[in-house]
Amino acid sequence: MNNHSQEGLVDWAGPILQGALTTLEIAVLAYAIGLLLGLLGASARLSPWAPLRGLGTLYSTAVRAVPELLLIILLYYAGSQALTALTNAMGLPGKVAINGFVTAVGVLAFVQGAYMTEVFRGAILAIPKGQLEAADAFGFSPWARFQRIIIPAMLPNALPGMSNLWLILIKDTALISVIGFSELFFTIQQAAASTRAQFLFYAAAGVIYLVMTLSSTALFSRLERHLCRGRPMSEEA
Repeated sequence: MNNHSQEGLVDWAGPILQGALTTLEIAVLAYAIGLLLGLLGASARLSPWAPLRGLGTLYSTAVRAVPELLLIILLYYAGSQALTALTNAMGLPGKVAINGFVTAVGVLAFVQGAYMTEVFRGAILAIPKGQLEAADAFGFSPWARFQRIIIPAMLPNALPGMSNLWLILIKDTALISVIGFSELFFTIQQAAASTRAQFLFYAAAGVIYLVMTLSSTALFSRLERHLCRGRPMSEEA
């Protein structure tokens, strides 16, 4: 590493750190919203009411079939144009631009929700029927049954899939760079172009993403061990 590269790395350390924090902020918010959408989607897919079941199936199938990059571009550019046309039609002049942060969180959460729908659906179907029948026998309301029986019973089954989706989400945040939003990967691109030390900065990006994913894997593994305490070995397998 020459002196010019070292100076460039020092100069860009602050923006890169800020980009990494922004990436984590986007990922956490998108993941949290995706969890809620996944619970709603799984409930819809398992609903006895056919229209609701069809809506849940359409959501999970259609969203998973479309590339995230295309959805980001559609929301950011086409969405801005549509809002501008709508406001102009209402007599409000000017151009409406959708915030890059909102685009990032919205699209990634929407996609996460579709995948979470299938993870939660599989986890719910894996719950022993005896537990659900016991809840019905004790006269639990649908909400109490969902809150006290279904969620605690499905979490150990869903956690491996939830962990994988979180790791995928961290990497998918790099797609936001296509709209020029200053998350980690976009900042790395700017630093590499400015200093011409491409290998150094892209290698640094790889290390940062690796640290994020390894730390997340360790946290999820610890959580999985905690949730699986007291379960029979056959269930854990």
